[in-house]
Amino acid sequence: MEQGLIHIYCGDGKGKTSAATGLAVRAAGCGRTVLFARFLKNEESGELRILDQIPEIEVIHLEKSYGFYNTLSEQEQEEVRQMYAELWMNIQEKIRSHTYCVLVMDEFMAAYNYGLIEPEAALSFLREKPQDLEVVLTGRNPDNRLVELADYVSEIRKVKHPFDRGIRARRGIEF
Repeated sequence: MEQGLIHIYCGDGKGKTSAATGLAVRAAGCGRTVLFARFLKNEESGELRILDQIPEIEVIHLEKSYGFYNTLSEQEQEEVRQMYAELWMNIQEKIRSHTYCVLVMDEFMAAYNYGLIEPEAALSFLREKPQDLEVVLTGRNPDNRLVELADYVSEIRKVKHPFDRGIRARRGIEF
């Protein structure tokens, strides 16, 4: 790739992770290497098993999954902060190797908004990323500074969702 661009899939609708996963699969299908990292998501999502089978895609798996950050105890929040600080360092280290063409950071916005990724460090990383690296960020409520840096911003808006009627997330559809 000549010029790597920054994508944001945001909004309150279903499909942000699916869009990012689709882009990762498309890139891998064209022979590009992909690093796929997830913040504040559990390791049970069905797409991970498929992504793990694609040689061009490396998924960074986490040892432990937590629930919604704002429902965690202080001790659990501290564990999450430490785990994601390590994940953030790992991502940066892997990107410095110049092995990857595409970096997907799923639920990046939540990690950024909760301060699990230091905002200034994230902005610096994106400004100074390798020129040919394509970066995909997902999540709700992106900071205006991220939106300004991005080349693509796609908002997925909820019009209607079964959760509003009490239907819980279903395996293979929502996760």
